[in-house]
Amino acid sequence: MSNINDERKINERYKMMTEQPVRRLILRMAVPTIISMLVTTIYNMVDSFYVGHLSTEAVAGVGVSFAYMAFINACGFFFGHGSGNYISRALGAKQGQNAGRMAATGFFSPLILGAIAGLICMIFISPLSRAMGATESILPYANDYLRFILIATPFMMSSLTLNNQLRLQGNARFGMIGIASGAILNIILDPIFIFVLDMGVSGASLATAVSQCFGWCVLLWGTARPGNVHIKPKNFTPTLYYYKEITRGGLPSLARQALSVVATISLNRMAVHYALPGNEASTVAAFTIVSRITMFCFAIVIGFGQGFQPVCGYNYGAKLYARVKESYMFCITLSTAFLIVLGTVVYIFAPDIISWFRGEDPELIRVGSQALRWQCIAFPLMGLCTCTNMLFQNIGYTWQATMLSMCRQGLYFLPAVFIMSWLWGITGLEAAQAVADVCTFLTSLPFAIWISRKLNAMSQHNA
Repeated sequence: MSNINDERKINERYKMMTEQPVRRLILRMAVPTIISMLVTTIYNMVDSFYVGHLSTEAVAGVGVSFAYMAFINACGFFFGHGSGNYISRALGAKQGQNAGRMAATGFFSPLILGAIAGLICMIFISPLSRAMGATESILPYANDYLRFILIATPFMMSSLTLNNQLRLQGNARFGMIGIASGAILNIILDPIFIFVLDMGVSGASLATAVSQCFGWCVLLWGTARPGNVHIKPKNFTPTLYYYKEITRGGLPSLARQALSVVATISLNRMAVHYALPGNEASTVAAFTIVSRITMFCFAIVIGFGQGFQPVCGYNYGAKLYARVKESYMFCITLSTAFLIVLGTVVYIFAPDIISWFRGEDPELIRVGSQALRWQCIAFPLMGLCTCTNMLFQNIGYTWQATMLSMCRQGLYFLPAVFIMSWLWGITGLEAAQAVADVCTFLTSLPFAIWISRKLNAMSQHNA
């Protein structure tokens, strides 16, 4: 009876994905993913906000630790997007057995990898913190924040996979519930652990670890609900075929997030090198806060794009290419309009926004507000870049998606960080991300034109 109910729900979702008007469908899919992204970025900002009441060095220590968090994201999104994109295409082609095997393989692999990575990094925690850019004054805070994060690594990594699998099946609501429940718990626990129990930076880390584990449990429960592809240990199939498919769909995310690790470390090191004497921690903390704010700003666009992805995957698998093209253009238009408005508002109020986190440090506010304003100028260009990258990744154009995903945080950002800081010091460092964003847009534009024409041709051929 359960299998019949599951099959009925899967068929209903297939019909919804391939027949409902795409604009209404994308908005419906996007609401829970936007909420998930917003709540996630809010609790990341809350960590920085509460830690900011301890000291500038504490904020910098948390900022240094974000390089390891980016590593967790890289692996989690690699398995999540890789397995999830395959699952959505398999469901679109009505290949349920393959979808079940991929779901199990995509889930258990990061769980195992996370346990190994957390153990190794715990043994070498101080060298790891130094490698990520911690100075001697920042090192104790970085170690304190990392300690509980390392313990929770397998759950954090695999929860990202679960969330993306649910979302790319077209059931983002359960993903939203899992992510939001963990985030809300983190917001509640942060002040209790940091201030009431007087745990300081360790309290922020413990709150994050406990909340992530709780969210993992909720997400795992969500996969067992009717209509979702269930994760069963017997379906774990660690074969070359499934890992090849995971790589095909997840390599762009891995490249993007891996370069984010390198970018964060490089930015921290250059910030220390070019900071005014005695203001190294303030400068690192400023860039940490700016990264939290810009992540929040992009959360809605990324959430909207994630609402587009299951629609894209189902319809591409069903060979409904005109619907894929329509949904793609709708995403670009809406996200660009949103970023124009948001970029204008944040540019105007940049110093006030930065001061919310650490109002007692004038150097932090000065550096942070200038860096934030530079990024606001390039905000509107990111709508096309984000949607184009998500489209390529979702339909299995691996090398195009990988190349575009590497541009913003790697191919353009890393040279910009080193060259512009060498030429103009801290001012060049503040403007580096904006320059990288402009270059990424100029690279993405011809790809966007090419895939639009290709989808038109495929639609006409399939008519």
